[in-house]
Amino acid sequence: MTSSPEHSSPLTTLSQDETLFQQEVERFARSAIGPKVLEMDEKEQLDLGLLPQMFDMGLMGIEVPTEYGGAGGSFFMSILAVEALAKTDPAISVICDVQNTLVNNIFLRYANLEQQKTFLPRLTTKDVGSYCLTESGSGSDAFAMKARAHDEGDHWRLDGKKIFITNAKEANIFVVFANINPELGYKGITAFVLERGMPGLRVGKKEVKLGIRASSTCEVICDNVRVPKQNVIGEIGKGYKIAIETLNEGRIGIAGQMLGLAQGAFEGALKYARQREQFGKPIKEFQGVQFSIARAATDIEAARLLVYNAARLKDAKQDFVKEAAMAKIFASATAETVASEMLEVYGGYGFIKEFPAEKFFRDAKIGKLYEGTTNMQLATIFKLIDAQYR
Repeated sequence: MTSSPEHSSPLTTLSQDETLFQQEVERFARSAIGPKVLEMDEKEQLDLGLLPQMFDMGLMGIEVPTEYGGAGGSFFMSILAVEALAKTDPAISVICDVQNTLVNNIFLRYANLEQQKTFLPRLTTKDVGSYCLTESGSGSDAFAMKARAHDEGDHWRLDGKKIFITNAKEANIFVVFANINPELGYKGITAFVLERGMPGLRVGKKEVKLGIRASSTCEVICDNVRVPKQNVIGEIGKGYKIAIETLNEGRIGIAGQMLGLAQGAFEGALKYARQREQFGKPIKEFQGVQFSIARAATDIEAARLLVYNAARLKDAKQDFVKEAAMAKIFASATAETVASEMLEVYGGYGFIKEFPAEKFFRDAKIGKLYEGTTNMQLATIFKLIDAQYR
């Protein structure tokens, strides 16, 4: 069953190339990822054999120009890939999402030419990247960070601990935000690129999570890490701008992930409702089941409109921050609601791991939490609306 190619809305209609791309990613997800989903979830570990396949398909460098080994695609295509992967496994989807919308994005937009030549070919062909911003005392207040960067003449020395870092276990390249002078507040925050193997850089505790368990979430610890001066990304003291603008785009990626999750939960429940019989007929013949599935389809379509609109605006270089926040809020809420209601279509079977419903249900919760909580998105939306109507 396909979804996007059949939509008639101008916002959700895909070009032929976009349709073929999304279908190819969906086929890959079903055939290569699908058989491993339960085992990865139970072991809380990515099957490392999937990473070379994702790199080979170009899924880890979708927007990166071909001269750097990327696919030379659009931001919208990144969102289509994230959505398509999430229909099978939201955990694998977020690995692709962080690589494209956060890490690669930073190098494409803010790195100098030498940094791009050095790191982008690695990020598109073999190396996973990690985006290291959050600390124990700076979550929603991201710029209350304690990580320090000390200028020692011919190099920087980084100290601090980051938490909840996606892809950290598998990553070889880390974009780390640290403050060069806490007295400057957010104006001291600077972005640095670190590499696995640097003395003093280590990946710490891996978190045990409710959902998206195959995606690693770990501490990243800097203990007197010596960082070359040429490893500063962008301008010194402008890391706050890099972080904010990157996360604005990343939120569309999370919205795409939640959209794909909802679609996957919906399609699984619809298939089950056609097969499962009670009282001598398929349960899809019962009005209660019909109404539940119809509501889910309606919410998913509304979420798709918001997500695709935000992504199209970004590619068109138009303002998209408000629309990105709206897409993330609505898609996250839709994923949670749809995953819950579709689980009930399965009845008792929805509560056991043999069927995909319970995993979609667990995976959905993170959408309201990471890359900006729902309340932070609401605050952003109000601020922009208030300015718009003055």
